[in-house]
Amino acid sequence: MVRKIGVLTSGGDAPGMNSAIRAVTRIALNNGVEVVGVHNGYKGLLEGTFEAMDRHSVSDIQDRGGTKLGSARLPEFREEAIQNECIKNMKREGIEALVVIGGDGSYRGALALTQKGINCIGLPGTIDNDIPGTDFTIGFDTALRTCVENVDKLRDTSSSHHRCSLVEVMGNRCGDLALYTAIACGAEMVISPETGYNELETLERLRYLSDAVRKNHALVIISEKICDVNALAKKVSLNTNFSGRATVLGHIQRGGTPTATDRMLASRMGEKAVDLLMEGIGGHCVGIIDNEITSMPIDEALGRPKKSRKHLYRLFDRLV
Repeated sequence: MVRKIGVLTSGGDAPGMNSAIRAVTRIALNNGVEVVGVHNGYKGLLEGTFEAMDRHSVSDIQDRGGTKLGSARLPEFREEAIQNECIKNMKREGIEALVVIGGDGSYRGALALTQKGINCIGLPGTIDNDIPGTDFTIGFDTALRTCVENVDKLRDTSSSHHRCSLVEVMGNRCGDLALYTAIACGAEMVISPETGYNELETLERLRYLSDAVRKNHALVIISEKICDVNALAKKVSLNTNFSGRATVLGHIQRGGTPTATDRMLASRMGEKAVDLLMEGIGGHCVGIIDNEITSMPIDEALGRPKKSRKHLYRLFDRLV
């Protein structure tokens, strides 16, 4: 039976990570397993920045955004020599297994350690909702709430000035934040990796909304890295009867108090991670599929096709 486990957060921070840390810590301790917090992700493994965790270490953190343990990126972790150094530090500390909370890059690191004899379990922590093997990731619901709150406020001023608000949201090659925000806020258009982007068609659609439908404002939600929203806003002003205004929500989407949904999801996933490690299982990632907490091998999850949202894009089209 495992006697001491580590827990770390890696990659971009996401609201709800603290609830996952809390769940892993409390459930492990209640099962007689010691817990070590690793500061700053895989970088902390390399530098040996460890913290012995007790119940009080995770008191009153579930309502805080970000991550208590800190996060950092360590591209060098791909190198076998770096992995071996991390394992040496873990063994010196007595860490026998590890829970990794992060994105698909963090999953690959967890798989590499498992293949070297350190059982690891991955938890999906990212606002982008772009990790295979789960319907939803820790942090997505909170980021969506932030997007919706801000877009609702933009609509108020947009409708007062015959404007077209073009709002860029995060997503990192996944359009879920854009799609869910567009549906929730009643947007006229959504542009994402799944829809593709055609500037001419976008401008023609906005001209139609202004001239034929005679809408006094329009709202377009755009995934990051699709186009230059500031340049597009200028073209909207020049080529339609709307006054184009661009807003980039940026890293505000990563912050804030986690929603109850994210806290519950993180807690359930943290419980599953500890249970798997106590069963001697490693190299798995935890997910939620059809509202059931489940797990599967990391390599299987990473090889899965991207989640289809065709039914939601169809819904959006029928609502416009």
